[in-house]
Amino acid sequence: MRLLIVEDEKRLALSLAKGLTAEGYAVDVVHDGLEGLHMAGEGSYDLVILDIMLPGMNGYRVCGALRAAGHDVPILMLTAKDGEYDEAEGLDTGADDYLTKPFSYVVLVARVKALLRRRGPSGGASPVHEIGHLKVDTAARRVFLAEDEITLTTKEFSVLEQLVVRAGEVVSKADILEHVWDFAYEGDPNIVEVYISTLRRKLGPELIRTVRGAGYRLEARA
Repeated sequence: MRLLIVEDEKRLALSLAKGLTAEGYAVDVVHDGLEGLHMAGEGSYDLVILDIMLPGMNGYRVCGALRAAGHDVPILMLTAKDGEYDEAEGLDTGADDYLTKPFSYVVLVARVKALLRRRGPSGGASPVHEIGHLKVDTAARRVFLAEDEITLTTKEFSVLEQLVVRAGEVVSKADILEHVWDFAYEGDPNIVEVYISTLRRKLGPELIRTVRGAGYRLEARA
């Protein structure tokens, strides 16, 4: 599942992203309300973690704009404020839950899981992606090529997942590193090329295209 964190405290945002990535989620992070609204409005996220005090556009306005546009993605609001008025305002704009800083990371993960369960399998994008002969179930973490199930390691699946949820788009090596490894990864960035090569060997060389100087694009097989 894909989560979006909109939080201007960069250390907190990256810490949350690292932890949630370790929980098995694909996580994007932005630090500005306007950018958060733009990304959340694309409709590819299963949940948004949204701070209230943001540059560009505050969290109340971001949440209200998403709801006004018809987006029903679950929104967990974060704020350093407290008090019934602030909570009521957040929920009135369409937020699904509310967490006051400082908070326990364990509590945040529990809230995230509860919101995702509440949304159910019918909400958001389908966990099953079909691109040509390739079928990827991101919930069950299973991959099929035509009628054959393909066995992938955890890292191989995570790299493929980054490509399949953005099929047809160019995904940069930096994006893959950021989501599959973590924000503190200091190893050789060419590790991505190693995993792409392995996926091509298992899935067919024509499925993942290299876009020179930009990244990789997953395309349906002819």
